[in-house]
Amino acid sequence: MADRPFLTAEWRNLLMVNYAVEPTLLEPHVPAGTGLDMHQGTCYLSLVAFQFRNTRLLGMTIPFHHTFEEMNLRCYVRRQVGGETRRAVVFIREVVPRRAIALVARAVYNEPYIALPMRSRIGGEPLRVEYSWRLGGLWHSVAASAAGAAAATAEGSQEQFITEHYWGYTRQRDGGTIEYRVEHPPWRVWPADRVQLDADLERLYGPALARAMTSATSAFIADGSAVSVSRPRRLPMVPT
Repeated sequence: MADRPFLTAEWRNLLMVNYAVEPTLLEPHVPAGTGLDMHQGTCYLSLVAFQFRNTRLLGMTIPFHHTFEEMNLRCYVRRQVGGETRRAVVFIREVVPRRAIALVARAVYNEPYIALPMRSRIGGEPLRVEYSWRLGGLWHSVAASAAGAAAATAEGSQEQFITEHYWGYTRQRDGGTIEYRVEHPPWRVWPADRVQLDADLERLYGPALARAMTSATSAFIADGSAVSVSRPRRLPMVPT
């Protein structure tokens, strides 16, 4: 019998703002045993904001913690396992509005979560999504509007590359790495326009990453779906 997922939820109304960056900027964030994953020779950093809904840990609903926002900054890696290429995300910073969620994620996965007040506004025609977080006594936000019709991602497209990484890797405190699987069906995607990012990125991510995020390469909105996240598994340590 397959193990029960550690987490199940719905991820909805995902806003993804993407930046082409130099690989050397992201190499310090790459966990042991993995390497940077690129799309057509380009290395990407993505700011992703979305809604968690119907969240359950080990099948149980936690009162006041089943629906909330998240915003994360992530890059992309891959790992070869036999003849399989496991394409994955690595989170550089994750923001949620619930302190308990951040504590659990840090304890179980060592994920770089922080808790800040957050809010979202979703709606309109065309669809407009906006996510905000409070930092340093001010509200910061990222927002965009859907352009055209939602569609399945094309094979080999940048949209497919960004949305279809089904593994996660996280560096541990001792330098090791954990691996976990993220399962969801492919998402429909809208191109995004009227993208607005009004935020102190240097305070949240540091000066080097903030400089790399001055001009987005692309942005789109994904409808999302139900997801499940497996329990973490530690990779064997490689002698140095």
